[in-house]
Amino acid sequence: MFKTLIAVLGFAFALNAQAAPSIQDTLVHVQANVIMEAQTMGLDWKVGDTSNYDLNIGGFIKGSMVMSVDSIGADGIWMNQDADLGFAGKQKIQTLIDANTGEIKKVIANGQEQQVPKQDLEIIDTKEEKITVPAGTFDSIHVTARDKASSDKGEINVWLNPQVVPVGGTLKQTAPTQFGTMTLTLKSFKKN
Repeated sequence: MFKTLIAVLGFAFALNAQAAPSIQDTLVHVQANVIMEAQTMGLDWKVGDTSNYDLNIGGFIKGSMVMSVDSIGADGIWMNQDADLGFAGKQKIQTLIDANTGEIKKVIANGQEQQVPKQDLEIIDTKEEKITVPAGTFDSIHVTARDKASSDKGEINVWLNPQVVPVGGTLKQTAPTQFGTMTLTLKSFKKN
């Protein structure tokens, strides 16, 4: 179980892979977080698995994000992340994942191919907690970490339950961005 959580943390914290990321970079990193789960858990995802989130960046950019499995084929699994950032616009990120290895093969943000984010995580603390989010109350593993490769040494927190929540297991996540703290909170999910 601990190995599984470390893998989930890898993608949960990839968000902070650069110092002061832009909104698009932040969203690319959120999606890349999800992919790393496959390396120890395997991808037991089905077409239509969906997680819906409230997204708040710095208290002034408020919106929503939907992460879903779009298709599974010979080339891999296509995962979509659609974010509506209110006045800041919409972002669409697509990721192609090797279903056998969990390797990220391609990341496309708003039609432009992106470099796959990298990070060097330092786990500061882990503990079991119950957490209440709009989707309900869940048992979780609360992990606090920081990305040693980033010049921004702010802490990243994530509450995870990958056995219940599809497409990555994130119940809630907070991380620093150039626009202030980003908070992602699970509203609902559908697991096929």
